[in-house]
Amino acid sequence: MKYGELSESILQGVGGKENIKSVIHCATRLRFKLRDHGKADTEGLKNNPGVIMVVESGGQYQVVIGNHVSEVYQALVSQTGLGEHAGSAESDDGKKESLFARFIDIVSGIFTPFIGVMAASGILKGLLAVTIATGWLTDSSGTYKTLSAAGDALFYFLPIALGFTAGKKFGGNPFVCMTIGAALVHPIMLAAFQAEQSGTQALDFFGIPMILINYSSSVIPIIFASWLSCTIERAVHTRLPSAVRNFTTPLICLIVVVPFTFLLIGPVATWASQLLADGYLFVYQLNSTIAGALAGALWQVCVIFGLHWGLVPIMINNLSMLGQDTLMPLLMPAVLGQTGATLGVMLRARDAKTKGIAASAFSAGLFGITEPAVYGITLPKRRPFIFGCVGGAMGAAILGFFHTTIFSFGLPSIFTFAQVVPKTGFDITVAAAFVGAAVAFGFAAVASYFFTQFDEPAVAAPAAPAAPVANSNPDLLSKVTINSPIQGEMLPLDQVNDETFASGLLGKGVAIKPAVGRVVSPVNGSVSSLFRTKHAIGLQDENGAEVLIHVGIDTVKLDGQHFTAHVQQDDNVKVGDLLLEFDIPAIQAAGYELTTPVIISNSDDYIDVLAASQQNQVGETAPLLTLIK
Repeated sequence: MKYGELSESILQGVGGKENIKSVIHCATRLRFKLRDHGKADTEGLKNNPGVIMVVESGGQYQVVIGNHVSEVYQALVSQTGLGEHAGSAESDDGKKESLFARFIDIVSGIFTPFIGVMAASGILKGLLAVTIATGWLTDSSGTYKTLSAAGDALFYFLPIALGFTAGKKFGGNPFVCMTIGAALVHPIMLAAFQAEQSGTQALDFFGIPMILINYSSSVIPIIFASWLSCTIERAVHTRLPSAVRNFTTPLICLIVVVPFTFLLIGPVATWASQLLADGYLFVYQLNSTIAGALAGALWQVCVIFGLHWGLVPIMINNLSMLGQDTLMPLLMPAVLGQTGATLGVMLRARDAKTKGIAASAFSAGLFGITEPAVYGITLPKRRPFIFGCVGGAMGAAILGFFHTTIFSFGLPSIFTFAQVVPKTGFDITVAAAFVGAAVAFGFAAVASYFFTQFDEPAVAAPAAPAAPVANSNPDLLSKVTINSPIQGEMLPLDQVNDETFASGLLGKGVAIKPAVGRVVSPVNGSVSSLFRTKHAIGLQDENGAEVLIHVGIDTVKLDGQHFTAHVQQDDNVKVGDLLLEFDIPAIQAAGYELTTPVIISNSDDYIDVLAASQQNQVGETAPLLTLIK
């Protein structure tokens, strides 16, 4: 009943059944494709006690639920009759989604349905590697072979599973695509591949030589083949007589796509797969320590916006083409960093609600599910999230330096320790995994415990009232005023349609909806940074404040179009000097929102950052922010 009530409130919050184009779920989130995001009550959903966070990214409206998301999803499907189905790449108003948003949506739609069993299979393979390394089992025993078959099955027949989910995602018959995947790993074709490798036999198709490849565990070929099959299906299905279309459409798809896959799609896609694997390996080998630090620091930022799905094919492709992967181990310290930060908050917090949320999020984080920790604990408190990312960078740098490698796919978690064990037994790379994880977890936990700011009052003996600090010693308290760089409507930062700004992760401040397309200097100081795309500028105030002005949301994608800069980096500026101009109608016509965050990047240097006025409208160079130091 409680899941039904929650799903009903979420349904109302996203604008009702009529506003939903499609919905799927992953480990912690309901992922909606909505017809009109403006109809969704985002603030209402965020205030729902059953919802951890709402994130809009990659063309998806993501409602973070937690570990019981599958129960809420089932209740939602039961109430609405909706199921996961392909969403259009074009919204009802005719505005096309970006290629990157479509890519993230396609990848998440294809891999989400079986990511759990894929992780379970990888963990099982890792545990079996531990039993071999410790001598508990031998690879010739019946127990090992039985469990090994269970762990290998999904990866060996991966094209079949991918064919099914890709067929559903691309809006075609998933069983046709699954059959195409089965053809790629059919024993006849695998035997022909072995014969060709030994030089005893070569196949052709109507005289056209075939380049045979072992497609077991492959990823990219079946995805392209499924897309082609679904495209052909849509083209021919309605043109065939209704009496025969149910079997002639699949017949045409199989006759055309299977040979075409063996002749062209497979070899080209496999070449691209190898190129992708070699490209990643080249970057990793340039400096594996720096690569590790970057991966450990940025992974959770990618997870926040759902962008981590773009890396999943790389990891699986590495395992398919190279038999191992060095990217996945680098993510384990990032996960344990956020988990450690959550533990630090849990031990320090006195509020029962905070402790309860942190305890639940901590246990989920150990098993690789960090959304409850990030959205419920570390990101709202800001510093623990940063400590978790720093700890993740430190730990992953250690794994990168020692080239820790994973030999089966799985979610980064405590089970990763089993998956990095090679069949030859424990070595320095395994030890590095434990050390890196301990560094990430320990640093984040200790730093979060001692340096997190809590709004809840500490328990202490009552003290006698004291005179205001400002009156007793004015030198202890000072105020700095930051003027408005833009004329327009002022609104709180937490109402910005970008979680990175709204959460305060980049600093405190406000946002402005511009009425005029120009930005002037709000301070006397200098230009500390000017983005190449001219959509954002950083200023250093003569009193030490660091001001960031970011014109619009996602306007970096315009690559400088409709923006004109009137200053250069390191230029000295005074209040009122013209910094940037931008074309409001052109940017809005391109589909971008112009709400402009104005934040203090070094907010931690101040006791507080407050709005200087309670009025909604603010004029150019009028007082905007008051910094208390």
